[in-house]
Amino acid sequence: MSASESSPTVSSSRDCADCPGRPVLERIESRVAEIGEGFSIRRALPNRQPRMVGAWCFLDHAGPVDYARGKGLNVGSHPHIGLQTFTWMIEGEILHRDSLGFEQVIRPGQVNLMTAGHGVSHAEDAVNDEPGRMHAAQLWIALPDAERHRAPSFHHYPELPRREDGGFRITVLAGEACGLQSPAQVFSPLVGIDFSANAAASTRIALKPGFEHAAMTLRGSVVIDGETLEPGTLLYLGSGRDSLNLRCDNAAQLLLVGGEPFSEEILLWWNFVARTPEELQIATADWNAGQRFGEVKGSPSARLLAPDIGAIKLRKS
Repeated sequence: MSASESSPTVSSSRDCADCPGRPVLERIESRVAEIGEGFSIRRALPNRQPRMVGAWCFLDHAGPVDYARGKGLNVGSHPHIGLQTFTWMIEGEILHRDSLGFEQVIRPGQVNLMTAGHGVSHAEDAVNDEPGRMHAAQLWIALPDAERHRAPSFHHYPELPRREDGGFRITVLAGEACGLQSPAQVFSPLVGIDFSANAAASTRIALKPGFEHAAMTLRGSVVIDGETLEPGTLLYLGSGRDSLNLRCDNAAQLLLVGGEPFSEEILLWWNFVARTPEELQIATADWNAGQRFGEVKGSPSARLLAPDIGAIKLRKS
């Protein structure tokens, strides 16, 4: 999906404090943004504090939303550099098309992972014109400097490792957790876990103390180490934790992300992750000139134009 604010500001990962190196419980309200036409989402990352959680540099929570005939998702072709797009589908279906020639429907319980590398473009659309329902989380993973110029690629993961514990269905989306290893190809030490319960549930999970973590409720209400969390708020957990207690009294779903604190400074603007303002300006000019990023064929949605980047001013906390 596209970071589709009309006047995006360049965000630097150095604009906020470093990982505190200890456990915290910091509530961060997400902000409302729009993807496509009429689809509102909750954007939790980047935020004033923190910009990133490990290599995770972007987190959108879309839906759940019901839409009428002909009103499904329509995010036209747009470019990416220096990151991976990571889509976790909860309800509904989305059709991914990219400039590599891949067309892939993503369904509930599946992950689409696109590695942009030095440059790729894609579009995301409703599968058909029928009325439907959509609920998903999309995240971006900043690529480390050694990997960010690699050739672009796309992978679809229809099956992910799962286990039941204390009434929660635990799905390991990325990295290793709970004795399970995700097949998703990532390039930094990180983790992504989905916890879903249809009724009251309780569990305690082991964490890597060297990772920083954050959690976001996708539906219902979850109590995390005594802190009640509902949709719309990101709970930043800091680092130094070796375990986490989770509990819900009714049906609920929670997304937990984490990773080693990212040691490199990144600049995030529109749909690009870079290291210098010049890289952002070149990528913007290339996309608007129809160069470098290839062509997405078959999407009914209009191609997006990159906003005027102008003179870059970094957003400060």
